Amino acid sequence: MKKLFLCGRSEAGKTSLTQALKGEPVVYHKTQYVNHWDITIDTPGEYMENKNIALQGLCCFSYESDVIGLLCSANEPFNLFPPGVTAACNRPVIGIITKIDCPDANVPMVRQWLVEAGCEKIFPVSSMSREGMEDLLNFLKDEKDGKEKLTWDKIMEAQEMGLSEWDL
Repeated sequence: MKKLFLCGRSEAGKTSLTQALKGEPVVYHKTQYVNHWDITIDTPGEYMENKNIALQGLCCFSYESDVIGLLCSANEPFNLFPPGVTAACNRPVIGIITKIDCPDANVPMVRQWLVEAGCEKIFPVSSMSREGMEDLLNFLKDEKDGKEKLTWDKIMEAQEMGLSEWDL
């Protein structure tokens, strides 16, 4: 399964999404530090809300993931992601719209923000009702670029032959 790096503002639903993806009960928990789970990297929203931390800290954590998820709740009052922000990333970037079942949800507006940010795919989901969760899980379950997973031994063997992991 691909490792998903989640970034978004405070209370956007990153931790709840992690719990729902893992099949756990969704219980509110304020994330105080970066959590490396088996399938996600969950970051505090304050990282995204502070431009100095966002540029340095979040970039570093993105290198430990297979895909980056820009996360916005469907009832966001404003957008933190500038147009074309994904051009700065060296991983595939998807958009995730959470809280789609909120009464004040505006999914089309949030979808437009994520399209303008440059997200390759957008997944509207609800961690509470699990709506849209299957599509996101199927995306994450796909093998990385259709290639078999590289092991340390395979990488070392390739280096001995003068190849890089990209040549495999």
